[in-house]
Amino acid sequence: MKQNWKPGTTIYPLPAVLVSCGSTPDEYNLLTVSWVGTICTNPPMCYVSIRPERYSYEILRKNMEFVINLTTVGMARATDWCGVNSGKNYNKFEQTGLTPRKAQIVQAPYVEESPLCIECKAREIVRLGSHDMFIADVVNLLADDKYIDPATGAFDMQKANLLVYSHGHYYEMGREIGKFGWSVQKKNK
Repeated sequence: MKQNWKPGTTIYPLPAVLVSCGSTPDEYNLLTVSWVGTICTNPPMCYVSIRPERYSYEILRKNMEFVINLTTVGMARATDWCGVNSGKNYNKFEQTGLTPRKAQIVQAPYVEESPLCIECKAREIVRLGSHDMFIADVVNLLADDKYIDPATGAFDMQKANLLVYSHGHYYEMGREIGKFGWSVQKKNK
């Protein structure tokens, strides 16, 4: 039997990402975000939803550029630390030991330790309630060579050991159980 619950945010798991922002080194900041996702393939677009009271919000709004840095299990402590501490009180790159690097297209830095960095230019901000959604064009991807399969050129998400977030907890990804279309794929005899 199902119970009725009041509406809430229970679509999990989600990626636990670090959003890097700022146009100059003295403005660089990191923000832990899980309200993030893909919204369009062509053109490639994504979103991040941020509370307006967050320190990074004004940096994002002013510059309208940011980088979504996927995180790994090895980055879990730094990811959590950036989510519970404010950039107005700390230089998060210095405090976590993460390395800011100049992005290729946007002014915001990317995180060197991230396996995949998604450079974004926001096209609009949609006010929603507790969060504002930054809808952005993906303008470049920076993929770490060590996770690229030399035979196929594909990025190996499993090998990257990505970090996910589920209702207040962090998890590592589990084992692969199939690939897109495997349920209808013809079996070799």
